[in-house]
Amino acid sequence: MKNITALAVLVIISGTFAVNNLLCQTQERTYDFSIAPQIGFVHGRALEVVYPVDTPADLLSELRWEMKPVFYLGAQIDFGRLNPMKGPGFFSSMSFRVGFSGESGVMEDRDWMSVENSSLTHFSSHTNETRKFYWMDIAAGASLPINHRFYIKPFLSGSWMLFSYEGKDGYGKYARPKDKSALYSDTFFPIDDNPIEYTYSGVVIRYTQEWYLFAAGLIFGIMLPADFSLDLSFQISPLTLCAATDEHLTTKTTYRDITSRGLFLEPMGRVTYTVNQLEFSLEYAYRYIRRTRGTTYQKNAGGDYFANGEGGAGLSLSDTRFLVKILF
Repeated sequence: MKNITALAVLVIISGTFAVNNLLCQTQERTYDFSIAPQIGFVHGRALEVVYPVDTPADLLSELRWEMKPVFYLGAQIDFGRLNPMKGPGFFSSMSFRVGFSGESGVMEDRDWMSVENSSLTHFSSHTNETRKFYWMDIAAGASLPINHRFYIKPFLSGSWMLFSYEGKDGYGKYARPKDKSALYSDTFFPIDDNPIEYTYSGVVIRYTQEWYLFAAGLIFGIMLPADFSLDLSFQISPLTLCAATDEHLTTKTTYRDITSRGLFLEPMGRVTYTVNQLEFSLEYAYRYIRRTRGTTYQKNAGGDYFANGEGGAGLSLSDTRFLVKILF
């Protein structure tokens, strides 16, 4: 994946330089190319779910992995009209971010395993550490001026994200099974009625999400006085795919999910100030992916994977970043 990403960046940069040089040979420069270093942070959580088969609760299991916050560095490459108000044109953009690993809140695991009611039966809480954070966005579309101050940019986009977490230490609180003779009980006393309690030490669980998103969007732009501009945009799509792996170290069990059909939404706002060959931008976006669905595959220690129920994933992130765009 790293080699593919590096090759994609090289191809886009080379192609953009070639197009930019060709356009700049005309009498009037129409398009420009820019590179923008960026710094930012996300605040939110990833969601892992297991859907029920024969239990009355809405879910069989839910795991919440916090990113509160995770800081990142990156760069953005843009190509488009030098002045979008002078006529219609084309634009493209590519952004890549790498996050810093470290503790990022808590991870909470909840189960509703009773066949009698929808009461909580299992709960555990652990310190969450975000281990990997990679994020790449690509977009391309048209730039269309409405009048001397307003413009719109319809576009298509693709996104790839990879997040990896570890849950460590913490504690667990579990309802007592009513049938102690059964290997796996499906009836329980209330979780507050003398529950079984554990204290954990070290890494307990690992989880990785890899997302692929394809969406359509629209940017509405306003040219403001004193070299300021404001962009408001919105993306939406049902074309979401998540490949996830969940490793339970205490039970030596691994789960793999390939899930889809989760609605993707992202509103965004950006304020930009331009001076000479520099643009300073402050951006805020909210990225939300509703629960996906797909088959869960389970592997016990020393065994092979087998289909076992239906799982899903979700994501909700507030993304704040600052960019300094260098125009060429």
